[in-house]
Order: sequence, then structure tokens, then C-alpha cells
Amino acid sequence: MAPKIDDSMPARISSDCPDEIREVLYHAWGHDRSGLQKLLKTTGKANAQDPKTGETPLHAAIRACGPASGDDDDQEEDGSVEEAKEIVHDLFLRGAIWNDVDSNNETPGCLALRLGRKPLYNLCVEAGVRAELLFALMGDYEALSSGSDDGDEEMEAEQDDEEAPQLVSAEDTAPPPEEPKFIPPDAQEKQVTSEEYLNSKLVYDDAKLVDSDLNGVMMAWETDIMRRSVAALIPDSAPGKRILNIGFGMGIVDGMFADLKPSRHHIIEAHPSVLEHLSKDESKFGPSWENSGPEEGAFKVHKGKWQDIVPKLLEDGEVYDAIYFDTFGEDYSQLRHFFSECIIGIMDQDGKFSFFNGLGADRKICYDVYTKVVEMQCADAGLDVEWEESDVDMSGLEMAGEGEWEGVRRRYWTLDKYRLPICTFMG
Repeated sequence: MAPKIDDSMPARISSDCPDEIREVLYHAWGHDRSGLQKLLKTTGKANAQDPKTGETPLHAAIRACGPASGDDDDQEEDGSVEEAKEIVHDLFLRGAIWNDVDSNNETPGCLALRLGRKPLYNLCVEAGVRAELLFALMGDYEALSSGSDDGDEEMEAEQDDEEAPQLVSAEDTAPPPEEPKFIPPDAQEKQVTSEEYLNSKLVYDDAKLVDSDLNGVMMAWETDIMRRSVAALIPDSAPGKRILNIGFGMGIVDGMFADLKPSRHHIIEAHPSVLEHLSKDESKFGPSWENSGPEEGAFKVHKGKWQDIVPKLLEDGEVYDAIYFDTFGEDYSQLRHFFSECIIGIMDQDGKFSFFNGLGADRKICYDVYTKVVEMQCADAGLDVEWEESDVDMSGLEMAGEGEWEGVRRRYWTLDKYRLPICTFMG
């Protein structure tokens, strides 16, 4: 059982917290809006953190409300919550970060959720959505503007023509000593990249597929999710469908697709270890499976990255009734690129697309944020999204390193609900 969290002010604002940060935290905790606004104008400390506890002004404003009692409907009339909402709103306007974690590994939204403060939680979700959409726009802008460095070269040339500045002594330019900074609990957590994943050695067993760093690539507990996904993509279980799956993993979803006797079943897989596993005689999706299709090329494993394979499928005029996407080591931008740029060319007008929705599934607020972001960006791509929410059997999934997570470095799923996306063309 997790240890009880001490939410008292002395426990969260440490005695050796720098004065400038402590003052901001005290004003946020006390819901002193006018005093806090003055401080933020002069210090710009909306995203400051106690170097020991990681407390931010957002955490302080929310924590000061204490745990909720009664129904959610009553919270709108809670004076403390109304004051906190104003503070939280002001902090977000001043650049407070929605997903900074404290020493309890809680974001402000996680804290609001634990305390049962739904109105404050909703504010954090809204801020997260705004931030993620802004990051996406900035990424698009950077991609568009990175094609030419002429402007930079011109600026550098202008600077070269300017008179050289006078030299100053090292004493005059010595940087001020750095303030102590909070180190998040997961600061040492290694993020997996696609290149690292593809270069790693994978290990199969009956319950899981892990890479050389013991990251769970696919696990048997996901089987029920895969079953629901197949049922959503092909609700009548009709034979003769054209199916594309991107990311074979343990072959769970492909086994279910194959049972429906499709007329076309294509798999894209990039990892050498998985491809080696597929090539074995005992593999259900080896050469004998490819040769069993109704026509040449109907059943096929495409070897390589989907980014390289899908354009070839487009050139060949391939169209699918059901498409499933479940890659590993790629961030959300790649999924977004797939449904924004590729789906329109390879999915039948009446087809359906889904993906393994593990976006932010290690904490509820991230899952909620990405749900809204996916909806908006799918709409931009001309796709409607319906969500089928189902229970996740958490027996064996509750504790990191135990049960299903034994032998797996990171517990990538913590939620008792799964949101299954079903994407179709608008109209």
C-alpha cells in the first residue's frame, strides 16, 4: 500500500526553500490573488518549485483546498475552490506548467484528482490540451521553417560587419550562482526512441515481449483490449475484409484478424527480432501463411518501417477496410502523422481505423488530455472519433515490479478504464 501523503503546508514548503519561491508559494496557498499577481509581475515565478518537495504555485493553490466532501455539484459553491480556480487560471496565464511533478510524483491535476477537486482537475486538463496543441503547432512551424538557413546566414553576415564589442573582465561576466533545483522522482527514467528500440534485442515469453532494457513492448494482459479492438473494427465479424496491421509484436491482434478469414491481410513490422521470430517454421505468420492467401500478395508481412512501407502501398493502390496501429518507441507525433497524412489514401471510404490507446496511460490526467487532443486533431484530418470505454482488469497490474510487471522495467499502464478509439471518415 502506498504511504499516506502529508499535505500540510510545513511538509510541502520546506524550511530552506529560497525566499523568493517561498513567498510565491505562500501567496498561492493562501489564495491571495492580488498579492500573487504583483509577485508574478516582478519575479515571473509562476512555474517555480520548492527545490526539496517540488511544490509549485499550482500544487499549493490546489492543495490548500484540502480533500472534497460531498457531491461534485457542491464544489462549485465551495468558496475555497472558487478562490483556487482564480489562482490556477492566473498561474496558467503566467506560464505555469500543467504537468510538472512534485516529490510525490503528482502533477497539479493528479493532486486535484486525489483530493476529489473536479473543477480544479478540469482546469488542469484544459491547460494540458492547450499546451499540447500549441506544441504541435510549434512543431509544424519548425518543420516548415527549417528548409532554409538563408535568414540566419544573412543575420550572421550583418553581425560580422558590426564593430567588435570591447572586452570585459571575467569577473564582470561571471554568472550568478545557480539556485538549487528540484529533481523529479522519474528524472533518471530513460525515454525509448525508435532507433534504440529497433537496435535492441527482444526477448519473447508467454506473457510478454521485452527489449534489452526490459521495456514492455507488448504484454499478454493486453489481449482483452485487442479483442475489443477487433470487434470494433469488424463488428459483424464478416469474412473477406481487407486488413492492415502496423506493429506485429506478439501477434495477438493479427491472430484475431486471421480468425475472421480476411481476403487481404497485410502486416508491417520493422524490428529484426520480430521478423526473425516470424520467419520460423512454427510461426503462424511465416512463409506458409503468406502462401495460403486467396491470391499472391494477399497475405503478406512487409518488412521495414511503416514510414517507408505505407507510401509503397499507396503507390500500389492498396485500400483497407480495417486498419490497426500499434508501434513501439514512437511518440504521438508519428501516430498523428499517420492518421493525418496516410489514412486518407489507404482506408476505404466506409473503413475503420483504430490504435492501441496507451497515450499517457501512466496517469489519468495525461490520458484525458490526449483523448481531447486526438479528437481535435482527428477532426482536422477529416476523421470522426468514437470512444468505447471498458474496464481493465487490474489484478496483477497494481504494483510496479510485481504480478504482470515482474521483469518489466516500467509500469506503462495504471488506469482501470480503457478508451478504445474508432475512427471513420466524416460524412
